[in-house]
Amino acid sequence: MKIRIKKLHPDAQIPQYANPGDAGMDLFTVEPFELEPGERKSVPLGLALEIPDGYVGLIWDKSGLSHKYGLKNFGGVIDSGYRGEVHAGIMNLSDKYFSFEKGHKIAQLLIQKVDRISFEEAESLSETSRGQNGFGSSGR
Repeated sequence: MKIRIKKLHPDAQIPQYANPGDAGMDLFTVEPFELEPGERKSVPLGLALEIPDGYVGLIWDKSGLSHKYGLKNFGGVIDSGYRGEVHAGIMNLSDKYFSFEKGHKIAQLLIQKVDRISFEEAESLSETSRGQNGFGSSGR
């Protein structure tokens, strides 16, 4: 599959896979910025995408940033009809300051197929072994 992409910033980088077999393509910053502990930012990536109908772009954490530094990406859903600039929402959940340089990997992009569904209202639902047991019901 090929996805058309438009650079909106001269320093924008095309998303790319770091390794063969990777599910996500790295997304990069176009400007340096800083995140104080507890601070949240919407970071423009300098790109617009033309995702085909029937697919979605999903923005996810970079594992190293989240596990090592406590930086959390906030869900990004890029719908097939969206043509504006893509942003990565990120928050510093740690107690330490973090600085991003221009070109720093900030998030990863996954392109996934989307099935169209419809709902059918019902008076009852089928029985399962779990039933209505919710959060924590399967143990530790």
